[in-house]
Amino acid sequence: MEKAQLQQDLTTIVNDVLAAAELKAGDTFVLGCTTSEIVGGTIGKNSSQETGQWVIETLKSILDPQKIYLAVQGCEHINRAVVVERELAEKKDWEIVSVKPALHAGGSCSVAAFEQFTDPVEVEHIVAQAGIDIGDTSIGMHVKYVQVPVRPSIKELGGAHVTALRSRPKYIGGPRATY
Repeated sequence: MEKAQLQQDLTTIVNDVLAAAELKAGDTFVLGCTTSEIVGGTIGKNSSQETGQWVIETLKSILDPQKIYLAVQGCEHINRAVVVERELAEKKDWEIVSVKPALHAGGSCSVAAFEQFTDPVEVEHIVAQAGIDIGDTSIGMHVKYVQVPVRPSIKELGGAHVTALRSRPKYIGGPRATY
């Protein structure tokens, strides 16, 4: 599949999630991604720097105008630390950790985010309102509780399976409560 088609598919997927999640300015959208699987390989074995670059460019082109923060999860080799803008980390009081992503320790999208963000830092844990997972990288630990699956209209990006999550407030109370 060609890059232009992949970018169009990614745009559709993200817009599907944004429509379901109803995010607002200041919210956080997390990405978990294996470029290895987008290009038809095996997770962690076929990283593509070029793919990571256009994935992040595409997401930023959608999220930045809406003032939604992008957070990019790294792989298990950096304990799934997340690249965010320093401004967001400081605003949310997320603990900044000392690691810089590399191709095989963080992954292509983390490296691309570190290059394309204004003032990138890594944090160990975030609470995002929604996100997408390209290649089953497990973003659930970074999405606010209560998590609700989102079924985007496109289920694969290249060779990678795509899932998504949004969050909603908890329902509390008993049988007399209304929501």
